[in-house]
Formats: sequence, C-alpha cells, structure tokens
Amino acid sequence: MKTAIPMVELWRGGLLEGTHVGHAVICDARGTIVEAWGDPEAVIFPRSSCKMLQALPLIESGAADAAGLTQAQLALACASHQGAHIHTEMVTRWLADMGMTEADLRCGAHMPNDPQANKELTCSDTNPCQIHNNCSGKHSGFLTLTRHLKAGPEYVEVSHPVQKAVKAAFEEVTGVTSPGYGIDGCSAPNFATTVHGLARAMAFFAAAREDGPTRERAAYRLTRAIAAFPELVAGEGRACTELMRAMGGRVTIKTGAEAVFVAIIPEKKLGVALKIVDGGTRASEAAIAAILVRLGVLDADHPATKKRLNTIQKNWRGFETGILKTAPGFV
Repeated sequence: MKTAIPMVELWRGGLLEGTHVGHAVICDARGTIVEAWGDPEAVIFPRSSCKMLQALPLIESGAADAAGLTQAQLALACASHQGAHIHTEMVTRWLADMGMTEADLRCGAHMPNDPQANKELTCSDTNPCQIHNNCSGKHSGFLTLTRHLKAGPEYVEVSHPVQKAVKAAFEEVTGVTSPGYGIDGCSAPNFATTVHGLARAMAFFAAAREDGPTRERAAYRLTRAIAAFPELVAGEGRACTELMRAMGGRVTIKTGAEAVFVAIIPEKKLGVALKIVDGGTRASEAAIAAILVRLGVLDADHPATKKRLNTIQKNWRGFETGILKTAPGFV
C-alpha cells in the first residue's frame, strides 16, 4: 500500500521545521491517472470540495431552471462563503423568492468570517443566524430541490430524496461506491471516496460539454458559474477567490475542510484532487498552487501564487523567519 508523501515543508534558520504529507491525483477525461503522488486510492471525506457534485441534482432535476436560478446563484450553491453582505443578502433574497426564511435552513449558525460582517455583529451584540453559515448557499440549493421534489423539510437526512439524489450523482461521477458517510459541519451527509475518484469527478466536469447529455450540461454550467463568480464561492482574501481571479476564469477550484482541494481545468480536460493528511490549510493551498503552476495555468510570479507558494514567513516585527515551500520530489 502506498503512503502519503511529503508535499510542503516549512524551513526556519536553515533547518527543516515541519513537513506536511499528502496524496494528489491528476486525471484525464477518461478517468485515467495522468500523474499521482502518495496513494491514489486513499479514502477521504471531500468535505466542501465536492459542492459542485452536490449541486448536480439541483440542475439535472430541472429545479434550478424551474426556480429561475441565475448563474450567480449556481455559484453560491457551490460556495463556502465568508458571510459578507454580498453572500448573506443573496441568500436572504433567494429564500424570500421561495417563500422561505432562515428558519427553513438546516445548516446551523456561526459568526461570519468576513471581517466587516463579523465586526458589525460583534459591535451590535447581535447573534449570527444560519444565513451567515458558510454553507447557506448550498443549503438554499438543497431547499430549491426539496421544493421541486415536494419532499419533506429535513433535507439533510441521509434518507431524504435530496441526499439520495446527491449520493447517486456523487457515486456515478466519482466512479466509486462510497464506503460510508460522515456528517459535515453544516449537518449534511458527506460521502467518502478515494482521491482518484474525486479527481475523476473533476475531470468529468472539465470535459463536460455545453451541448452534451443532461449531466454534462449541468456540470458545464456549474464549472462556469464558479469560475465566473469567484467572490461568491469564497470571499476576499481567500485562496479560491484569489487564485481563480489569477487564472482569469480559466480554471475552477474549490477547497474543503481538513485540507482537501480540487481543480477543474477545461482547456486541458484535466481534474485534480489532493488531500493533506494533517488537515493543514496552508499546505493544501501551497500544494494546489504548485500543481496549477506545473500544469501551466497559474503564473508562479502572480501575487496570489506567491502569497501561498514559496512564501517567506515573517514575524510580528517584519523579520524574515523562514519559508514555506514544496518538498523535493513533489511536482
């Protein structure tokens, strides 16, 4: 059995201080592995990196078109947003258009990660609501599908028609029968798969045609929606937003909790998936940037890249203390 390999290292004072190990796979449109590091068959929870897979039934069922969802709303359905006004206002309108309210969501509440929104709530001594949840866009999509299917309100239950549709699409596109599921931070089921399976799914999205079969058309729309609205998918200062902007909408990327990252590269019909074993986000951002640079779709000298890859570490007085860089043998 293959093991995780060193991908990202932190150096300080000329000495290796820390190492992040992981798995990564690049797949072509046939699902064949083009290149891999670590164990392609390592089983992982994709967490929020698979939101475009979870959104497939929203379009395939006809629910998105029946509700008149815009491209921006499709992007928000795949988002792990900051809870900034641009995000919460759109979710609020989306729910209102369905005759629903925040109470219909099942994602739970947490403080927004957007600094301004967080400050406003803190200073006004106002509690956050479920609309501030980073997954409220995804859950608005779930509610749209729930209404279309005329199903019950507990749409996060694994036996609910929405989650049954998600699981079916997830397994079919990854090409892997999921060995199980966990409950995500937003209370929805998160189905496990292999790194290879997740990369295969991203390659399917990369090769999907606008004039193809129903599922391909859905994948095409979601891929373009995410790339067209990077500010909705994450937020200012976030890796997904900044790196997609750096690539000019040519590539769709999405992070997931515990250091998962995926990339969809339509011009090359390639899909990428990676997992850093220790869950270190700094490492997953560096690793995905390194792979995108290797594939020729991201400029190594772009500020968004340099912010995450081969990054000089500084202390609170501005002194250089070390560097975060890729490990020898990785990319």
